[in-house]
Amino acid sequence: MPVTDSIADYITRLRNAGRAKNKTTDIPYSKLRENISKLLLDKGYIKAFTVITTEKFPFIRVDLKYTAAGIPSIKEITRVSRPGRRMYEGKDIKKYLGGLGLYIISTSKGVITDKEAREQGVGGEILFRIY
Repeated sequence: MPVTDSIADYITRLRNAGRAKNKTTDIPYSKLRENISKLLLDKGYIKAFTVITTEKFPFIRVDLKYTAAGIPSIKEITRVSRPGRRMYEGKDIKKYLGGLGLYIISTSKGVITDKEAREQGVGGEILFRIY
């Protein structure tokens, strides 16, 4: 079955794997998904990720991060901009949950967080929010 919204598929796989207490999850590869994985790794929401190339198709294996009590580090992850309704913000991007969470934004400078976008003075499409 073809996927219409690859970002929604990505975050749904992360959310479902966290709820099922899986250690890893496999996600079909794309350059955008790799950049999002790098950002989530830098911000501490995932433990690690590796790009695995096979004969059929490449994929990203994401190692999920949990607290000592077994609670996923990703408490909430929600798609904001959808193919049916794109959401863009200018340079004055608001903080998500007063700065506790992050907006992940696709800008002309790449995939960055809302804080980095405010510092660089750029706007873009809000892909999703994470807490």
